[in-house]
Order: sequence, then C-alpha cells, then structure tokens
Amino acid sequence: MSRHFASLLAIAVVAVTLTPGGASAAPKEKEVDCTQVKCVALTFDDGPGKYAGVLLDTLKKHNAKATFFLEGQYVKSRPAFAKRMAVEGHELGNHSYSHPNFTTIGPAAIRSEIQKTQDIVKQVTGVEPKLLRPPYGMADLQVSDIAAEFGMPMILWTGGSRDWESKNEEAIKKQTLAVAKQGSIVLMHDWVKQTVDSMPSLIKTLQNKGYHLVTVSELIKDQKLEPGDIFPVPEGWEK
Repeated sequence: MSRHFASLLAIAVVAVTLTPGGASAAPKEKEVDCTQVKCVALTFDDGPGKYAGVLLDTLKKHNAKATFFLEGQYVKSRPAFAKRMAVEGHELGNHSYSHPNFTTIGPAAIRSEIQKTQDIVKQVTGVEPKLLRPPYGMADLQVSDIAAEFGMPMILWTGGSRDWESKNEEAIKKQTLAVAKQGSIVLMHDWVKQTVDSMPSLIKTLQNKGYHLVTVSELIKDQKLEPGDIFPVPEGWEK
C-alpha cells in the first residue's frame, strides 16, 4: 500500500500494537479472531481524560478492550490512568503531545510532538505506542514520511460518535450504534462525561448484538500495514 496521496486529509483512523515492558504490562490474553467473529474497535482520543478511571472500570466490568490515542501532555498530568490502561490490556496510541495540526507545522515540530509522547508513554507505562493518529485526522505526504521514520502506520476511523459536538448521552449512544458495524473503528473521547456515562449501556447493547470489543491492532492485524501507511485509506490517498 503506497503512502502517497493527492490532497490533504480532513478525516482520520487504525492503532498500535504495544510492546509490553516491565512488570506493568498486562498478561497477554488470547486474541479474538475478527475474521471469524464480529468485532468493533472503540477508540478514545485526547486522553487520558479526567473521566478515564470510570471508563476503565466499565471496560473491565464488561471484559471489553479499547484503544486510547493519548496526548503526551495528559499522560504527564494523569499518569495513573495511562499506566492502568496498559496494565489492564488496552492499546495505547500516539496522538501527539499538544494536539497541533500536523499539516500546518514544520517537520521538526512534528517529530518533537511524536517523540515527546513516545517518551512519556514509555516512561509512565513501560510500553511504546506503535500506532499514530494525527490530530484532527490531518495528514499529508510529509506527515506520512515522518510516521514512517518512527515505524508507525497512521490510524483514522470509520465513524465517529460525535460526542464532542452533542455532549448528550442518548445522542452519543444512537450515533455510535449507527456507525458500529463489523470491522468498524469508532472515534470517541474520554474527556466527554456523557460518553463515559453512556458506556455501560452502549457496551451491553453491542455485546448483545454479538460484537467483540477489541483493540485496533486486533481488528486490523490482517491488513499488514507498513510504517507510514494510513487506514482506513481516505479519498485522495493513492493506493
């Protein structure tokens, strides 16, 4: 899959396989085969948010896994949540340090944003993110090349909860269920209280529909993504 594309992106989605490190890493669990069963990957951007502890309680109770695309600045300010995410077997991705638009800053600044987040996540959790989600889902050829330097594919999403917009529990549930299909990568945010409040009902509904809630890496492992690749491939990104 080529990393070249014809225009800037205004969309985003995939995730990171974590490399366990030290005693903080969760015991390896048997992976779900998403070619044989129905799978959805719930992804949470911009965290760890201040409601992450409640969200982690819910995920643990329902034996559900998620992928967290973390901002380095919040890993620094809320390290206990990031560490718990790793310990409990969730996937940690890189979402920059301070959430700038990568298509409007220079290469040195992009590298710094990625590296600082890699460093703080590894320091706090003992694992190193292997997936990059560019802020706002914005990427261009330069961003792709820099992601390749870090050995990371870029992960966007197939649908969003629009939780940041509605901040309404029922609307979040309705929208998430509308976009949650076999193989979906769903964008959510753990700083939105209504999202966290909706999760017990939402997870139960998805599981009752037969879905396994898995990490992005479990969901896309057959895609064989290479560093700098983007998934899902947006319009304008040449294959």
